[in-house]
Amino acid sequence: MIRWHPRLLFAHMMLSRSPQPGTYTRKHARNLLAICLAGALALAGFAKAKAGATGRAVPDKTEDQRGAIHVEVNLVSVIASVLDKNNRPAPDLTRDQFEIYEEGKPQKIEVFEAQTQQPIDLALMLDSSLSQQRELQFEGEAAAHFIRQVVRPGDRVAVFEFADSITQLAAFSDDVPRLQNAVRRVTPGDGTALYDAVFLGSQALAKGSPERRRVLVLLTDAGETTSRSDFETARRAALRAETLLYTIVLRPVKTEGGRNTAGEHALETIADTTGGAMYYPDETAQLDAMFDRIDRELRTQYRLGYYPQPRPPQGVYRQIEVRVKGDYTVRHRKVYYSGGPAE
Repeated sequence: MIRWHPRLLFAHMMLSRSPQPGTYTRKHARNLLAICLAGALALAGFAKAKAGATGRAVPDKTEDQRGAIHVEVNLVSVIASVLDKNNRPAPDLTRDQFEIYEEGKPQKIEVFEAQTQQPIDLALMLDSSLSQQRELQFEGEAAAHFIRQVVRPGDRVAVFEFADSITQLAAFSDDVPRLQNAVRRVTPGDGTALYDAVFLGSQALAKGSPERRRVLVLLTDAGETTSRSDFETARRAALRAETLLYTIVLRPVKTEGGRNTAGEHALETIADTTGGAMYYPDETAQLDAMFDRIDRELRTQYRLGYYPQPRPPQGVYRQIEVRVKGDYTVRHRKVYYSGGPAE
């Protein structure tokens, strides 16, 4: 049995009223125009419906031959860094040592990858404010060494500098010499747009494939002076992009009483929420060791995946907790965004 779309049925009716062959009237012309418009509208409506049903981010209900309803739920992917009691990566754990919870409810682990090989997009943000001017050359060489270490087949790095504004020095690529030249071109500027660096770095990462790990590495003194974004805007951008934030803080003044620590506390909060980490070298000579720790952690991370039950509504932030059996510390993103418009 053929089922007619209402607009196509209308077109068929109009066509059945056409005059005999060999005659052509203004009424016939209007009928043909109506047919064309009806057909075009019907095809457009069908294409739109099909796109909505197959889009990756749109949950869809389908019915099989037995009448059962299936609901598509997006996989939630969580990157976990596990450290032993000596604060060293623990790379050899098994699936049954992990538990994952959403909003306090246990979830079934559907995906488990130890020492995940999921490729990396990494945005390297270098603070070029005047307070960092004396260290720029040393920082550039340490960053160049890090790039040589971190880029493996399939990985990509982009380089940015930030002072009172954010400038991209090299787009995402695996071209190590070009990336190293970029970090050596950092020039001093005024101010420190710290929150803008997190916000814009996360936005740049979000443009990449969701099948890649997204990592944001900041080298900064953590002083915030000129951002247009505020803390919450930066934090939410990092969460929505599923960014891991790692920050190396070079403190010009070692004692808290002699410096503004608001930026440090803000970055610590974002790093903890996203599953990243903060590092505080005592001197610039320790930069290589800090970059080494980040590289080593990225190569020993676990990837966990689950389909949330119950299925969350769209446009909300959901709490995640990963537990590991044994004497271990685990870092992971604490929140994810369920997609759709925010409530």
